[in-house]
Parts: sequence; structure tokens; C-alpha cells
Amino acid sequence: MSTVNAWAQLEPKGKLQPYSYELSSVTAEEVEIVIDNCGLCHTDLSVLNGDFGLPFPVVAGHEITGRIVALGEVAKTKGLSVGQTVGLGWNKESCGHCDACLAGDAHLCVNLKATVLGYHGGFANRIKAHWLWVIPVPEGLHAADAGPLFCAGITVFYPLLEYGIQATDKVGVIGVGGLGHLAVQFAHAWGAEVTAFSSTPAKFEEAKKLGADHVVSSRNSEEWSSLKGHFDLIIVTVGVTLEWDKIIAMLSPRGRLHFVGIPYEAIPVTVLSLLIPQAVVSASPAGSRSAFDKMLRFAARHNIRAMVEHFPMSRINDAIEHLESGKANYRVVLDVDF
Repeated sequence: MSTVNAWAQLEPKGKLQPYSYELSSVTAEEVEIVIDNCGLCHTDLSVLNGDFGLPFPVVAGHEITGRIVALGEVAKTKGLSVGQTVGLGWNKESCGHCDACLAGDAHLCVNLKATVLGYHGGFANRIKAHWLWVIPVPEGLHAADAGPLFCAGITVFYPLLEYGIQATDKVGVIGVGGLGHLAVQFAHAWGAEVTAFSSTPAKFEEAKKLGADHVVSSRNSEEWSSLKGHFDLIIVTVGVTLEWDKIIAMLSPRGRLHFVGIPYEAIPVTVLSLLIPQAVVSASPAGSRSAFDKMLRFAARHNIRAMVEHFPMSRINDAIEHLESGKANYRVVLDVDF
């Protein structure tokens, strides 16, 4: 049993405060990790804002990197070792026996346990998880900056892998932010022709440096007319309401509009707009365990990095305010300093 130091929200809308609790010893299939860094994600803000209705105290954080300090008897046989640098994302345990797990889609497990939903997450110095979701950080990636890959990275990489995107395809990325700046890099390295849509003119040149072949305003839909029937895949990384009918019109035959950002308002879609081009509207949560390994190897090979700003975890409330204000230069990572 280990004593864990953490930063927890103790009351609705409250500032995070130091908090301690006991972590039980690992069971046969569990791994204990000493946390070195943890990304701060917009989903963590949703958790802290009460959107998930979690009981207090709430310890958020699900973009974790650190080192293994203990392995259960079964976990010892799964290619992991004490001292190894690993990451942990949104999921911490899956059942292994439902249809989704048996099909290799453990991220869709009907008994899935999320790292921060009903459990204490990564705004702490220790955590436990099932061995399957404890993922080695490959050589070539700087672990201190890699946390966002375990959420934002896998979220935007998975559609490229899942839907068989080809190097000859045309990919649109709506939003050049915490998710979108990684989506542009992955799609560019994939070999696709990449068009970034941004509402911020100041980001246009940066999007091109990240790998976008073209940059278009996401506010001025008049610019979209020349792109009608153009895209094999459009990845939506933002959570705002847009002119969805005009966006769907930019899909090529058999094209796909795919959501990884979460607009909370309903999306009006007419059957006819999908029927004629045989288009698809879809969404996905993070990705499978095997997709994680592919994503990390791909990122290491192609030098894909999240653009991050570091805060000591002792300044976590400042970091939250920085992210909420929209000032973050894409992603925020907390460095454990208990």
C-alpha cells in the first residue's frame, strides 16, 4: 500500500487543493506507476466543471507519463518491467471477454473503466492500472512531453488508421488547436493532402509549418465553394456549431465527416445530403490498444510532437486558468513536484 499525494477538487467549482489517500497494493494484473508528468486536457476541465457528475473528491488527469514501480504476478509476464517509462490515457481497464474486447476493440469494452470516472486520476504522484493499458513510451519520444499523445494524439490518429486513409487521399482538419495541430501533423506524415480550417488568421502560417498544404478560414464559408466534393475525410476537432450542410457538401463520393471534438448541439443532417455521395458521418473515442502502439511508433518515426507548455503541478490552478482562458499554446503538461 502506498500513500498518494494529489491535487483534488473537494467541492463544486472549487479550486484544486492538496489531498492524500492510500493506494492499495497491485493485484495480479495491475501495474503501479510513479507519475512524472500529466497533461491537462479540456476533458479534465469538463470533469472539474461537473459535466460527468462525479462524487467528491475529484482527482482528474488522464494524459499520464511515468515509471513502473510495481507489477502484479500476471503483469510481470506481459513485457513490462520495473523502471520502464510508460504512459496511461483515458482508459485504465477493460474486461477482456466481451465481444468488443475479443475483437481487439478494448476501447469499446462494455465494462470499460476510465482513468478518471469514478477513480482518482493523474493529478497525483502515483496511479494503478491494468497492464493492457499501461503503454511503453518508445525511444525517440520525450516522455515529459508525450502525455498529450495518450489522449489528443490517439484520438486524431485513430480515424486515419481505422478508415483506411490512403496517401493519395485528401484530408480536411477543422480546428488548429490542441487536437487539430496533431491531426495536421499525422495526416501530413501519412502522405495525404491536408487542408486546415482555422478561425484564427494568426494560425494560418503555423498550420502550414505543421504540414498543412492549404489553410482555409472556418468562419468564411464562401471560401468553401471551390472545395465541393473534395475531401475523402474531414476530421472535426472543435466543439462549436458550424455550417454542417456546407461542410458535408465538401465530402467526395464515399467521403466521411468524422467527429473527435464534441459539439453539444445537435447536428442537422439530411439523408439526401449523405445518400447522393454515399457519405458517412461518424465519431470515435480515443482508440484501441494496438492503435496506441502504432500511433506512438508513427510519432517517433516521423518526429510528430505535441506543442506543450509546462507548469509545475503545484501551480495546477494557474494552469487550469491558463487553459480555460484560451491562452495555452496548444497543450499544457503538469510536472509532478510534490
